[in-house]
Amino acid sequence: MPDSPPSSAHVQRPRLTLYLAAPRGFCAGVDRAIQIVELALARFGAPAYVRHEIVHNRYVVDSLKAKGAVFVKELDEIPDTTKPVIFSAHGVAKAIPAAAKARNLFILDATCPLVFKVHMEAARHFEQGLQILLIGHAGHPEVAGTMGQLPDGAVHLIQTVEEAHVFVPKDPAKLAYVTQTTLSVDDTADIVALLKSRFPQIVGPQKEDICYATANRQAAVKAMAQRVGCLLVVGSPQSSNSLRLVEVAQRAGCAKAQLIERAREIPWADLEGLQTVGITAGASAPEELVEEVIEEFRKRFDLTVETVTTANENIAFNVPRELRAASSA
Repeated sequence: MPDSPPSSAHVQRPRLTLYLAAPRGFCAGVDRAIQIVELALARFGAPAYVRHEIVHNRYVVDSLKAKGAVFVKELDEIPDTTKPVIFSAHGVAKAIPAAAKARNLFILDATCPLVFKVHMEAARHFEQGLQILLIGHAGHPEVAGTMGQLPDGAVHLIQTVEEAHVFVPKDPAKLAYVTQTTLSVDDTADIVALLKSRFPQIVGPQKEDICYATANRQAAVKAMAQRVGCLLVVGSPQSSNSLRLVEVAQRAGCAKAQLIERAREIPWADLEGLQTVGITAGASAPEELVEEVIEEFRKRFDLTVETVTTANENIAFNVPRELRAASSA
């Protein structure tokens, strides 16, 4: 298959059915975080400082930079200023807002409310004298933020079933677990099942910590994995929920599932001879990127587009009160 589409209008294009997962793309937490940056810029003017990527998507970050957002890794990169300082959707350790307040910085917290729920659960378990297990991935900012809610050593990270199998608690009767919100539903269920079998008294969340959007997007991928010859996940390599979608698709029967950031990364050679392709997008990937991918397929194929709907989402989260006037405007 050529890298660019045929130029002649008389060339008969091969037929292809493109299945679109629904739901896909932005979740309510990501949408809220992006709104916070945009509204802060609209109300207070540029720059607005953002600690770490507001969400894990380069297209989104670059778009916000163009509007006046300044992204930093740490607070010490921010000068003394009255402009907003925004924390990312992934959440931050308690020491970060404390340091910002010590400098009298104007804080706007874009932490996803569902991540904040996990923080509150961990704090409650700690107050009850329980040792806390966090199921998640080392190095992810959400994990760092959750572990940073409590003193060093209060939270033990569990990444795999193997780690759950060898974990030795201080007291088997005083255990609780929380989870990162963007994990594989199936992998997490396996880890939780093992922990419960080893420690029957372990306390879990009243409602699962893996967020609705993560679960819904994985369910949509499972529903179409065996119907397509290849499944493309639009998302960032740094996005945990996007990477999990690739894994879920592969385990559900689509061996050719892979991650792409933009249409330019579509693996045309791998699509040679296929009659069906699936597309979904991680929770931090905007719909513009999905449309960009679809348009590239239209240039090369006699395209039929079908939507595979497994859930309808109508959840929205409020922005901080300091921005609500700007939101109304």
